[in-house]
Amino acid sequence: MPNINPFLWFDTQAEDAARFYVSVFPNSRITTISHYGEAGPRPAGLVMTVAFELDGKPFIALNGGPHWKINEAISFVIDCADQAEVDRYWGALTADGGKTHACGWLTDKFGVTWQVVPSGFIELVTSPDPVTAARAMASMQQMIKLDIGALRRAVEG
Repeated sequence: MPNINPFLWFDTQAEDAARFYVSVFPNSRITTISHYGEAGPRPAGLVMTVAFELDGKPFIALNGGPHWKINEAISFVIDCADQAEVDRYWGALTADGGKTHACGWLTDKFGVTWQVVPSGFIELVTSPDPVTAARAMASMQQMIKLDIGALRRAVEG
């Protein structure tokens, strides 16, 4: 399998975004920062790309200009071990202008969309038992931030 790495297009916020993400996720770091040279197409010295890792997974951020915008059609799923981890990521990624959406989705201050998902959630909403799946789905659809305890209580009736 070839390496497939997310490549995020920003206007001028690539370095700020990368620094923010590596502060949120453990075992993360910036690996390389490159700058535009005299040949352009952006001003010489402006950060061009930032290569970074989030818990060992490679990402690249580009200061490509205002032509393209990140949108909600692409999101990153954070599989959380427990509710405390959901709460931590939710708080960090919605800070300073992030926006919450329904069903565990949020958009951070840089416009990147995330799904913050507690362990056990997928098993509940995809349960082979139709009653369990329906109860979990109905409960999830009423939530903004996912709450695994509330989902389990809903499944139990």
